[in-house]
Amino acid sequence: MSTSLLASSIMISPAPMIKANAALGEVVDTLIKHQLTGLPVVDDQNTVIGFVSEQDCIHAMLVSSYHCEGSPTVSDVMHNEVLSVSPDRSIVDIAQTMGKNRPKSYPVIEDGVLLGLLTRGAILTALWESRASCDAP
Repeated sequence: MSTSLLASSIMISPAPMIKANAALGEVVDTLIKHQLTGLPVVDDQNTVIGFVSEQDCIHAMLVSSYHCEGSPTVSDVMHNEVLSVSPDRSIVDIAQTMGKNRPKSYPVIEDGVLLGLLTRGAILTALWESRASCDAP
């Protein structure tokens, strides 16, 4: 297996993202449109300041619907601690980390700025394609 395949070569770029002041409905629309399980949250300088997942949205919608409260914003539901990777990190290393931490996607960040988004599906595809070379005659 090739250990030289890097995050930058399989990431989604430009990455779908969301601003902290966006309404919850905008997050849900973006997640559905891009068929993702989570999105990086960025500020006006495109610096990653958080991450919001489908699960965060589901929980927020349940709570706001039950109490008939106003619609939450991204900043109300996002996580401030972001598991991210650098563009030059090997997907083999990332795959091993995914097994321990179980995130479904990682923002690809360099100097705090969002470059792309790396999904579990992209890693699976890359590993599968690399594995296929093992069976070649």
